[in-house]
Amino acid sequence: MENLLPGYRFYPTEEELVSFYLHNKLENTRVDDLNRVIPTLDIYSFNPSELPRYAGALCHGDPEQWFFFIPRQESEARGGRPKRLTDSGFWKATGSPGYVYSSNHRIIGVKRTMVFYEGRAPSGTKTEWKMNEYKAIQGGAPSTTTGAAACALAPPKLRQEFSLCRIYKKSKSLRAFDRRPLATNRPAIMQAHMGNSDDQATTASPLLMQERTTSLDSSSSGDHLDQLNHFQSQSMEALAAGSSTMGVQAMEYEPAIWSGIYAGN
Repeated sequence: MENLLPGYRFYPTEEELVSFYLHNKLENTRVDDLNRVIPTLDIYSFNPSELPRYAGALCHGDPEQWFFFIPRQESEARGGRPKRLTDSGFWKATGSPGYVYSSNHRIIGVKRTMVFYEGRAPSGTKTEWKMNEYKAIQGGAPSTTTGAAACALAPPKLRQEFSLCRIYKKSKSLRAFDRRPLATNRPAIMQAHMGNSDDQATTASPLLMQERTTSLDSSSSGDHLDQLNHFQSQSMEALAAGSSTMGVQAMEYEPAIWSGIYAGN
């Protein structure tokens, strides 16, 4: 990463991705700052393994996740569906879209998770490459108490000029951005209208995290909940079996200290 000390990395929450990065991209503001972190790229012109080399200047060398702005395709502009084909395979949506919430519990965007398959549909081979695609809601953001129910009846209009994507590989171990503590105070109505979204609402100011050991923000990975649940299950089984060592380690587990760069609002 460009002139950065070890331990510094780009580590945004979902709220930051939508309300700061995607918003500024759509409004064509802070262009130079954004390009250093999240470049604009037609990711469907590349296979997933080729994408890390095109990451932003401040994210080169990140082994876990890569971010890109995706311009709207011509087929989408004409009212059609996006073409998610590459030379070696295709991206396939999994589950239902979920909402992205702000720290004051307002719906600010929509998130869709996709998996990359090698080959051609419908008989491709599933890989470990995954994508979270984010789109911003057009106009004012509705609150969860009124907006979620309304959105269930009439889906919100989305800004289509650009979407923001996070590319990562599914992992069987906890990665750096998986180890943030889970939120425990999210309103019930938020959970009821999240669809199959794996990630929790985010609460932080734009850009990068620094020493957020007590953060209630979620990670941005689509795999972290299963991994943490598995870790907790193993810990409880060990306690039940009388393994004091495992129990102490589980109870004294401390999240990693997050560091980053702050580039202003």
